[in-house]
Amino acid sequence: MDNASLAAQAVANGPMTAAPPSFDGHGWLVVVNLAGQSTCCLIAIMVLLLLWTDSWKYRRKERGTGMTPGRTWRRIGLLYALGVAIRSGGAAYVLWKWDPLNPEATARALVLQRLLDPFALLCAVIGLGLFVLTLPGMMHQLRRDPPPLKMFQDRHMIWRIAGCAALCFIAALGVVSTR
Repeated sequence: MDNASLAAQAVANGPMTAAPPSFDGHGWLVVVNLAGQSTCCLIAIMVLLLLWTDSWKYRRKERGTGMTPGRTWRRIGLLYALGVAIRSGGAAYVLWKWDPLNPEATARALVLQRLLDPFALLCAVIGLGLFVLTLPGMMHQLRRDPPPLKMFQDRHMIWRIAGCAALCFIAALGVVSTR
């Protein structure tokens, strides 16, 4: 342990808890965070795949120079979904990997999370920038000929998300209760 990283030393010298000490021994809070972070990561990955396949599906229709409103909207959504997937994926990974008996592996997960955080922030800032820059043009386009808005045309997607959330909660409950 002489050449261990600072993170590994902190885990090894810290309390031998089933979850990071910041949870203060509240198992229910670990379950909520583990399920929430895992669910958010899965939902973000599902949205990434949906937007990516939509981009491929409409590539011929939106051909041309410049950014079409649909292409712009999808790219902003891709950036936000990527940021959420990176951030919540890193946090979920730390909670899944937490093991005070193996401080080196836990430290690698903690460092990986901190290395991924700037990329998640970068995605969010670029997404916000694109949103602000395109807002006047998008609003002009939407006011000119507003299309009908069908919010619940894909109800099966909502059921998939609910199923993922339920499975993540059950898995988190199982992991926390068996630690």
